[in-house]
Amino acid sequence: MIRRDALLLGLSAAFALSVPALALDRALTPEEQQLIADIGTHNSAIRSMVGRFLQIDTNGGRTEGTFFLERPDKIAFRYAPPSREEIVSIGRGFYVLNRRDETYYAYPQDSIPLRQFLGDQINLLNANVVDVTSSDGYMSITVIDETVAGTVQVSLIFDTDTLELAQWSLVEPSGAELTFSLYDVEKNVDIPRAFFSIPATYKPLEQ
Repeated sequence: MIRRDALLLGLSAAFALSVPALALDRALTPEEQQLIADIGTHNSAIRSMVGRFLQIDTNGGRTEGTFFLERPDKIAFRYAPPSREEIVSIGRGFYVLNRRDETYYAYPQDSIPLRQFLGDQINLLNANVVDVTSSDGYMSITVIDETVAGTVQVSLIFDTDTLELAQWSLVEPSGAELTFSLYDVEKNVDIPRAFFSIPATYKPLEQ
C-alpha cells in the first residue's frame, strides 16, 4: 500500500503541475474520449463504496480515516482519532461535524467538482474539464467550478486497468491542496442512512 501511495502522490504532483489555467487547450483523442466514457459507465454501476483513505494536506500533514459513498450525491469522511472531525455531503452541501462538541458548519465550496463523481450517472465529458493526462497506468481528469469563494479544482485519478477511482486532489481558491488516496475499498454494500445525516443534537456554527 505504501508503494502504491507513493506512486499515486508522485503522479498527483506531476499532474498538478501540468494543469492549465481555465480551459482544456487541446482536443481529446478518440482513445481518451472512449476511456473517459468507459470510466463513467463503470463507476455509475457502482452504487456504493466504503473503504479507508489517506489524506495529505499542503504542508505534508497526513491523516487517515474511513469513507462512505452512496449514489447519488452522498459521501462521508470519518477521521481517525485523535481527530473528532467528520465531513458529510448531502446533495451539493458539505458539512464539517465535530463529534466531541456536537457542532457543525457548512463548507463554503458547496459546488466543488467532486460532485461530478457523485452523481447518479457519471459523464465526465460533460464536466468543465481543464486537463486530461495519462501516466504509468493512471489517467487524471481535472475539472473546475466557479464558486462564491473562487475557482475550485479537483483532479480525479483513475486506474486505467480497473477504471476505478484511486485518488483525487482538491485545490481550494486559497491555493491550499488536499490529496486523498483510497484503499481497502468494498463496493455495492449497504450503508446506514444515518451516516449521511447531521444528528439533531448538533448545533450550527458560523464561520
